Formats: sequence, C-alpha cells, structure tokens
Amino acid sequence: QVRLVESGGGLVQTGGSLRLACAASGRTFSIYVMAWFRQAPGKEREFVAAIDWSGGTTYYADSVKGRFTISRDNAKNTVYLQMNSLKPEDTANYYCAADLTNICCYYRPNRYDYWGQGTQVTVSS
Repeated sequence: QVRLVESGGGLVQTGGSLRLACAASGRTFSIYVMAWFRQAPGKEREFVAAIDWSGGTTYYADSVKGRFTISRDNAKNTVYLQMNSLKPEDTANYYCAADLTNICCYYRPNRYDYWGQGTQVTVSS
C-alpha cells in the first residue's frame, strides 16, 4: 500500500505561483510513476503532469506546458508541482497519484491505484 498526502494549495491571483507537494509513505520503493491530476466542479478529472520515479522523465498536459514543473525528491519520497503564471482556468482540486507498474498511459486516471485526498487551488482574476 502507498499513502499520499498533498499540501500547498491555496488562493492566488492571476499570474501568481504556487508549489504543491505530495508526500508518499508505505511501499514507496515500488513506485514507478507519480502524477498530478486536477478536477474542477462539473468536469472530469484531467491529467496535469507525471514523472518517472526512477529516471525522472517528465510529461505534461499541453495546457500547462511551460508554466508547470513536476519534480521529485527520492530521499524524501515527495513529488512537487511548481505552478507559475497561474490562470483562472487552473482553478481546481489537485490530486496526487501513484502507480507501481509502468509508465504506459500515464495520462489516464483509471490506471492509478493510489490517490491523495486533494488540495484546492483557486486562481482569482
């Protein structure tokens, strides 16, 4: 089992920055990929970014490319999402996810077995 706990959400103005963190515990040695998803009210959960836990290769949704950066600290079993140039359309509940198998289809939420509780990000215009 893997437990994920997110932190770092909040209210920020358009153009501002936030950094989210997701701390993993439990079978962290088995993690293959970690990702961030987000879900706004009335919308489906959508992929934001993912990172290969061992090699560090990163993947991004087109909507956040160039503005968001995903990174990890293996020693702390923590993945981060640095969000810059935030826009009102970035407003959502952000979730951390982990998978123990492979990197295939990292953008699909239904491939992840472990999820955090979510942290709210609100960007005011």
